[in-house]
Amino acid sequence: MSTTIGIKVDDLLRERIRNAAQNLNRTPHWLIKQAVVQYVDALERGATTIRVLGADEATPEDGREEAQPAAPQEAQPFLAFAQSILPQTPLRAAITAAWHRPETECLPALLPLARTQDEAQAAKVRELATRLVQGLRDAPVTSGVAALVQEFSLSSQEGVALMCLAEALLRIPDKATRDALIRDKISKGDWKSHVGRSPSLFVNAAAWGLVLTGKLTSTNSEKSLSSALTRVIGKGGEPLIRQGVHRAMKLMGEQFVTGQNISEALANSRKYEAQGFRYSYDMLGEAAATEADAQRYLRDYEQAIHAIGAASAGRGIFEGPGISIKLSALHPRYSRAQYDRVMGELLPRVLHLAELAKQYDIGMNIDAEEADRLELSLDLMEALCAAPSLRGWSGIGFVVQAYQKRCPHVIEYLIDLARRSRRRLMIRLVKGAYWDSEIKRAQLDGLAGYPVYTRKVHTDISYIACARKLLAATDAVFPQFATHNAQTLATIYHLAGQDFKTGTYEFQCLHGMG
Repeated sequence: MSTTIGIKVDDLLRERIRNAAQNLNRTPHWLIKQAVVQYVDALERGATTIRVLGADEATPEDGREEAQPAAPQEAQPFLAFAQSILPQTPLRAAITAAWHRPETECLPALLPLARTQDEAQAAKVRELATRLVQGLRDAPVTSGVAALVQEFSLSSQEGVALMCLAEALLRIPDKATRDALIRDKISKGDWKSHVGRSPSLFVNAAAWGLVLTGKLTSTNSEKSLSSALTRVIGKGGEPLIRQGVHRAMKLMGEQFVTGQNISEALANSRKYEAQGFRYSYDMLGEAAATEADAQRYLRDYEQAIHAIGAASAGRGIFEGPGISIKLSALHPRYSRAQYDRVMGELLPRVLHLAELAKQYDIGMNIDAEEADRLELSLDLMEALCAAPSLRGWSGIGFVVQAYQKRCPHVIEYLIDLARRSRRRLMIRLVKGAYWDSEIKRAQLDGLAGYPVYTRKVHTDISYIACARKLLAATDAVFPQFATHNAQTLATIYHLAGQDFKTGTYEFQCLHGMG
């Protein structure tokens, strides 16, 4: 078992260590570790001084032989990997230590930060949250798709089935797998109970279609003649059903996707920008599997930044639109095991995009991904903030997931990074979107704990606690609170106080869900 120990050094000594390590073609971490090992070894053997002799240096003039550490005899697997690990500051060490910390140990520090000031403030939060929810429920439904989403809510089995289809169907390339997914998600729903409940003709027509589709794809054993006939029709009619469901899911997708390309997205957003909304555009897609994928995504991001920059027309980071990028889209080997390639190949690409965004003075957020990539993304963030070409620009952003147990420590590190680099960082706080895969990955790896909270209420507590940390440091960061939870939004609104002006903080939501 090994333990990380951090030491504080001034800038001069840090530079000397870095230069000395470079002369030996080693990392600063390796040099520090070797110095400690040699010094402790010498002291344990009775020496009072120690110095490193060059290959051609003679024995000291006084004839006394200084103690030299014995060469290790045992094999050292993973030595090269260990030497590549950078030394951690106390703030980074705290992030690593909290990776799989038990939830019972995380919450005591968060609860005081998540509580409202007093009962009067709590009452104001409840009143505002209730007003927001009731206002949405009372608002007229402006589209058939919105009515469909409202009728088939995520609290019902049917709503979950539809959302699963909407999210997954367009990703499946072969017809057989699409048919299997339709049968699995549609056949078990109680679609009849939704017929006639909505005033929308679109919803009722969809409900009848889903009743029919559910019957046609049913795999239950039924003895009646009509059921047998239904199964026969189902076998011959699945291509038609597949096309119908595919079309319905595409209509639903248009509710939540601004456009199929950046030009269409910019055009569709103008109506809402006139109402005071601002957009940060995210390109949907999967991680790059090949270098060709990464280069295509890079070109798409470049094109998007040029288009967004032109649309921004000099409005700046707070008043104009911005962009979010996924690091996994820009390199096919974005993982800790490929650290040298990430820093040598991915970092220049991200820096190039940031320099392009700086030219237009638009914000660029680095999107959050899986938990095992968090600290690698922080290394890239550190390098970006140190880049001379980005000096004086406050458009660098980072997305932090509140469901990760490391979130409060990441917030503290980013605030410190902002102050050290003398720039204001944009910090988007989200709750997290990879919960299922994080839980399953930890189980498959046989880990003792999970990197994320296992209860939603714990994530809610973490979100409010981290929001308070961000609101206490608006001199160093620009908080962007991304949430669709009325209770969370109302709490942050009252925690922030009434002294608001553009650029202090902002609320964010996904298009079509706010």
